Amino acid sequence: MTLLAAAAPAGTTSIADPMLWGVTIAGIIALLAFDLYLTRRPHEVSMREAVSWTVFYLALPMLFGVWLWMEYGGRSGLEYYTGYLVEKSLSVDNLFVFILILGAFAVPRELRQRVLMIGIIGALVLRGIFIAVGAQLISMFAITFLFFGLILLVTGAKLLKDALKGEDHAENDVDQMPTVRLVRRLWPVSTDYQGTRLLADKPAGGGRRALTPLGLTAVVVLLTDVVFAVDSVPAVYGITGDPYLVFVTNAFALLGLRALYFVLEGALGKLVHLNYGLSIILGFIGVKLVMHWAHGIWPVVPEVPILFSLAVIVGVLVVVTVTSLLAVRKQERERTPETARRP
Repeated sequence: MTLLAAAAPAGTTSIADPMLWGVTIAGIIALLAFDLYLTRRPHEVSMREAVSWTVFYLALPMLFGVWLWMEYGGRSGLEYYTGYLVEKSLSVDNLFVFILILGAFAVPRELRQRVLMIGIIGALVLRGIFIAVGAQLISMFAITFLFFGLILLVTGAKLLKDALKGEDHAENDVDQMPTVRLVRRLWPVSTDYQGTRLLADKPAGGGRRALTPLGLTAVVVLLTDVVFAVDSVPAVYGITGDPYLVFVTNAFALLGLRALYFVLEGALGKLVHLNYGLSIILGFIGVKLVMHWAHGIWPVVPEVPILFSLAVIVGVLVVVTVTSLLAVRKQERERTPETARRP
C-alpha cells in the first residue's frame, strides 16, 4: 500500500441512507426556523429562558444518541456520544470568541440572539461543506487522515502555547483582528445600530449601502466560523469515519449555542484552564488520526479504541474544570483582604 492509497471502505461507510439524511436535515432546518421565529423580536434573554432552552438542546442530542444506540448498535452510539462531547467542548471555547466580539462591538443585549443565529446558520453550512469534502478526500486518499491529524496537532500546540503565555482569548482590540480589518477595507461601515438591520439606509446621494455595526459583527462571526470548522471537522473525523455521525454531532453542538451563550456568559471566565484541556484533546485526537493512517500501511501500529478515547476526553475535561475552579477560588482569596475573610 502506498502513502496515497485509497482509504479502506470501512473508513467512509455510513449508517445513514438517503431517507435518514433527509429526515435529519429537515429536522435541523425546522429547529433553526423555530429559533429564528423565537428571535424575530429583539429582546434581552432572561436566565430562565436561556436555561430552559439549554436543557432542551442538551436533552435532545442525548435522546438522539439513545435512539442511535438502539437502532444501529453500541459502536455507532459510542462514536456519536464521543464525537458530540468533543464538539460541545470546542463550541464552549468558541463562545469565548463570540463573547469577545459581541462585547467589543457593544452589540445591544437584545440584538445578540440575532447575531448568534446568523453565526450558527453560517457554521452549519460551512461545516456541511467541510464534512462533505472531508468524506470525499478520505474515500480517495488514506493520507487525508495524516493531514487531518497534523492540523489538530498544530492547533493543539498553538492553544497550549497561547495558554502558557496567558494570551488565550485575551485580545480586546477587535479593530486589529484580521477579519475586521479585511471587512472594513472591502465594505463601508456605518456608526449607528439600526435595529436588526444588517445594511444601513442607502446614502441620499446614491452610492454603496454601508454595513451597520450589527452587519459587521455578523460578518466577523461568519468569517470566524471558517476557522472553527477547520479545527472541529477533523477532530470528529478522528472519532468516527461516518459522515452522518460527523454531521449530527456538529449540528447538535451548534444548535444549542444561542441559549448556552447567555447561560455561560458570566461563568466562562472561570474556566481558566479550558485551553490546556482542549490542547490535550486535540493533540490526542491528532495522534489517533496519525496512528489510524499508519495502521493502514504498517498493521503493527495499534489503533486507539473508541472507549479509551471517550475516557481520555471525559477525564481531561473533568480535570481542567476542577483545576480551573480551584485556581479561580485561590485568586479570589488572594484578592480578598484578610480582615474581610474573618468571621
